[in-house]
Formats: sequence, C-alpha cells, structure tokens
Amino acid sequence: MPRLPHRTAVRGLVDRLAAGCRSPLEVWGHDHIFTGPGMPAFTRQVRVRVGARTIYLDMLAEAERVNIELDGATSHGDPAEREIDLQRDALLATIDILVVRFSHRRLITDPVKVRQEVFAILANRHGRP
Repeated sequence: MPRLPHRTAVRGLVDRLAAGCRSPLEVWGHDHIFTGPGMPAFTRQVRVRVGARTIYLDMLAEAERVNIELDGATSHGDPAEREIDLQRDALLATIDILVVRFSHRRLITDPVKVRQEVFAILANRHGRP
C-alpha cells in the first residue's frame, strides 16, 4: 500500500519479523548490536531437538555453535525461571551449543561492550578444534 502512513517503519518491522525477531528487545538488538560489519548472519528462532525436548534458540551462529539469548527485563527475574534457563543451557551444552545470555539492561545500556563480547566469543569458538 504505497499511501500507508508510516509505510517505511511498518516495512522495517515486517522485515525484522521475517528475519525471526519475536520481541521488541530482539528487534532492538537486531538494529543496534547483532547486524553489521563482522557479525555473522544469525539464524533466529532455530528449533533444536535434544532427546525428547524441543528448544527454540533466539539467535544461533551456526558455524560457531553459539546461541545468543536476549533476556527480557521482566521475564527472567524469577529464580524458578532462572533455574529453567540453567537446565536448558546445560542440555544445549550436551550437543556443543554454547549459550550466551545478555540481560535487557546490559543490551540497552552498553551495546558497544555487548557487541565486542560477541565478537570475542565468536572468534574464540570459530578457531576451536
């Protein structure tokens, strides 16, 4: 619809959704941290089976086998949810997937540092045996 108000913004959001972003934090991370020069083309919302369990990964760097999880401000404050995350991360480690979690606060307040850490982690994993 060429006359749609805010057409460019709507198109950008549709593009982010098509790329696999599923939350406002994932859209923000896509736009400010996880794209651009040197970043791999992360595969978003990857479905992985480990035994009988199906797990969806936020952002997978396939070659390095690194999954980046973006933990929202409200969804990961509960200790019970944290325990579930730890169990999930340990299960993924059994199939050689390293899970790296970034909190909402860190993503928003220090995107440059988060980007540097991601580059360092990916470089280390890329050269592993």
